[in-house]
Amino acid sequence: MTLLPQLLRKQLTLALEKTDAEIPDGFQVAISLAKDARFGDYQSNSAMILAKRLKQNPRELAQAVVDAGEWDSLCEKPEIAGPGFINFKITTETLQNHTLKVFSDGHLGVPQADPAQTIIIDFSAPNVAKPMHIGHIRSTFIGDCLNRVARSLGHEVITDNHIGDWGTQFGMIIYGWKKYLNKEALAEDAIRELVRVYRQVNAEAKADEAVMQACRDELVKLQQGNADNHAIWQETVDLSLNQLRSIYDWLGISFDHYLGESFYNDRLGPVVDELTEKGLAEESDGAMCIFFRDIPALAEKPAIVRKRDGGFNYATSDLATIDYRVSELNADKIWYVVGAPQQLHFQQIFAATKMRGKNVDMTHVAHGSILGSDRKIMKTRDGDNVQLLDVLQAAVERASAIVKEKNPTLSKDEQKDISEAIGLGAVKYAELSQHRMTDYIFSWDKMLSFQGNTAPYLMNAYVRTRAIFRKLGDDVTFSDAVTIEADGERALAIKLTQFGETVPDILNDFRPNLLANYLFELAQTFHSFYEECPILKSEGGTRASRLVLCELTSRVLKQGLDLLGIRVTDRM
Repeated sequence: MTLLPQLLRKQLTLALEKTDAEIPDGFQVAISLAKDARFGDYQSNSAMILAKRLKQNPRELAQAVVDAGEWDSLCEKPEIAGPGFINFKITTETLQNHTLKVFSDGHLGVPQADPAQTIIIDFSAPNVAKPMHIGHIRSTFIGDCLNRVARSLGHEVITDNHIGDWGTQFGMIIYGWKKYLNKEALAEDAIRELVRVYRQVNAEAKADEAVMQACRDELVKLQQGNADNHAIWQETVDLSLNQLRSIYDWLGISFDHYLGESFYNDRLGPVVDELTEKGLAEESDGAMCIFFRDIPALAEKPAIVRKRDGGFNYATSDLATIDYRVSELNADKIWYVVGAPQQLHFQQIFAATKMRGKNVDMTHVAHGSILGSDRKIMKTRDGDNVQLLDVLQAAVERASAIVKEKNPTLSKDEQKDISEAIGLGAVKYAELSQHRMTDYIFSWDKMLSFQGNTAPYLMNAYVRTRAIFRKLGDDVTFSDAVTIEADGERALAIKLTQFGETVPDILNDFRPNLLANYLFELAQTFHSFYEECPILKSEGGTRASRLVLCELTSRVLKQGLDLLGIRVTDRM
């Protein structure tokens, strides 16, 4: 369905063409949400921008546009503000009709992509034989949200968890497996036992060169295809993935592929051979490197694709991964949701891919860090990374205490279900409500609060909408025409129609916080509507119309939170 800003853009363009202004080729008018709802619903600064180019008075051009336009069926006559802003207020009739269209639309007014594209999203990417830690929150939750949003817009999305399942650490793990492994501990908590074994061997290897050499020998055996070592490696991967998948399942996150580094192992040599044959890689101090002499920012930062000892690295693996994603998965776009410190790596990889003639749109969706109350990277008292599972379990436990206090009559199963929805939702929302590049402080009290911009506040707004319909039971009649008379009705209707405008914007700069902020504003607007406009006490057409607004609010909150990966409950 056509969005209100699209209708305004069309009318504004027609009005501009009727003026005497010489419109440059390619010039497009822009419509944005009004910064102050008292002066309208939408605004445009296009007259100001065009006037500057044409060296005209911006207010005079804005007035000419307003006078030339035909606005009656869409909005009230636009008003000019400041140096030349044009403010638009949608007519009540148009808003009523558009709200009803959104109510009847299966996508809630969210437009579908045309054309749809194949997008691969690379996110989370933990290492095998290591626990996921709090640092994985950002990549995991941002990547999952982008996946949900892109799918909702009609794109074909392929999610790939590019796990770290190959490398030098496996020499130590295999050595420790053979010498120190406790099978009972492995069965009870595989990753914890593998970490214990790795740390013990790592400490010994640092103190004794003979142990270090023994670990290297075990790695060489693995790389040469030794059956026993390969079996240990495979069991390590399988046990780790089982534990990782249990966390993802709890979070409601799934992946189409777990194509780790090992999947591309046999492809690394051919990649370097191709680079060498094409003259894109050259030897430097015994290593094969790609030099970016024509790119000033990378001119003195070559990418090593084969080390002096003949080994490969992340750059080689990522180039092989791109080959597979382009040739086998037919990717139009590849999004890497990875921390900001890897910026140089991706600049090199993207540049090398272009040099190789690969036609694919690649983006590094960078993000910042999560900080403790001391504004430093969160660590345990022992200096280790805080484990993700510990954070999630603590969130659910804290939510459970709140649920029991607020609603002690709920059954144990209901309390458990609601506590998990609130606890996990709170951690997700605390992440996704931030700009992805912002370093933010992790705060239990803030994220679990039922006041302010938090998941519990939004979930409570959804619960309030469902409570209305529980009280009505079977006595629910939706109007076939929305009637907007009160200010609260108008504010809620205009906010609901903006859902379809908000969702596509998320992908413009990969900003889930735009959706979080929209949902928070919607919840606030609904609460104001609820206080101003009686629903259960109203009658006839007024009640039927207000029930449409309540039901649409309920649907948008549920769908919006689902796009953030947050599950709602009907009671709290």
